[in-house]
Amino acid sequence: MATGSTTKRDYYEVLGVKRTATEKEIKKAYRRLAREHHPDLNPGNKEAERRFKEISEANHVLSNAELRSKYDQLGHRAFEPGGGASSGFEGFDFSHFDLRDFGKGGGGFSDLFDNLFGQQREGQTRTTARGQDLQYTMEISFEDAARGVTTPISITRSETCAECNGSGQRLSGRRQTCPECGGTGSRRGGMSFFGIGQGCTRCEGTGMLSGESCPRCSGRGTVPTTERINVKIPPGVDTGSKIRVAGKGEAGRLGVPPGDLYILTKVRPHPLYERKGDNLYIEAPITVTEAALGATIEVQTLDGRVMMKTPAGTQSGQTFRLSNKGMPHLKGDGRGDQFVRVKIVLPRTLDEQSKQLLRDFERLNPYNPRA
Repeated sequence: MATGSTTKRDYYEVLGVKRTATEKEIKKAYRRLAREHHPDLNPGNKEAERRFKEISEANHVLSNAELRSKYDQLGHRAFEPGGGASSGFEGFDFSHFDLRDFGKGGGGFSDLFDNLFGQQREGQTRTTARGQDLQYTMEISFEDAARGVTTPISITRSETCAECNGSGQRLSGRRQTCPECGGTGSRRGGMSFFGIGQGCTRCEGTGMLSGESCPRCSGRGTVPTTERINVKIPPGVDTGSKIRVAGKGEAGRLGVPPGDLYILTKVRPHPLYERKGDNLYIEAPITVTEAALGATIEVQTLDGRVMMKTPAGTQSGQTFRLSNKGMPHLKGDGRGDQFVRVKIVLPRTLDEQSKQLLRDFERLNPYNPRA
């Protein structure tokens, strides 16, 4: 490699990695050093601030394949005036660099933010935390809701622009610090972790500006795409259930993770069953004789027809339970129950002999249900 500027340390030496280091090794070394020297964790320590700037600059160049190639050829001269390239750090004021900028891409800043301090507190704002979630409404049959189904759907979403890696800027273009936020990516200046400001609208939270937009995505960082995916609907869903398909939402800017796709199910009603939670209700007609003497009748269930006993003296409207014959539990094992409400049905027409038999029955069994 050609000899570089004597005013800066070798980037590989700064990160403590070999020149043959992989992208993963560079990322790992950067995270370790950034965690140790971040100014928010070393308040008032100018040396830590200087080291953090040095570490971040080295990572920015070595984690970018194009910039790393130029650095390997020319050293620091590649980024000096007339060197033909820009490292993207010229004029960058690292005294305003806070932990919120760990979501601005390059070397896993977002992951480091979470690893150091846990999950984001409620009410905090990070403009590039992840892509936007999408929602897709799917109508399915009652039977598919009971048994589960895998079905293909087509969705239109955005994906990260491969040409600019989601930055929205031509990678070879020269960038400058955003004057609106001073490079912090936040409207509120200053260096603080616990106070969270709104993202800068001028640079869209990147902290940098470029006069050259990516020609493929026109500066958006994402491009639209139509994708056909197979969606697995588990047994037991109901109208209003949400099924999460991870990573199939809108793409995130600057290489951050995409959002998720949520399938909102709408279950068509069934002509026989009424559903209440995971329990099913059905009505079964029986004759006067079956009600009076008892019988074994056939009842429809999700698993097919089963035989159910009704005792002698069964009343119209009486309900019987078939255990574990309802809908599957969406969360957990097992199923609900099926409740069968019997309804005594009389013949619409009777001949004279049948009428006489009923009169004899009434005479032999005097009973007034209204008394």
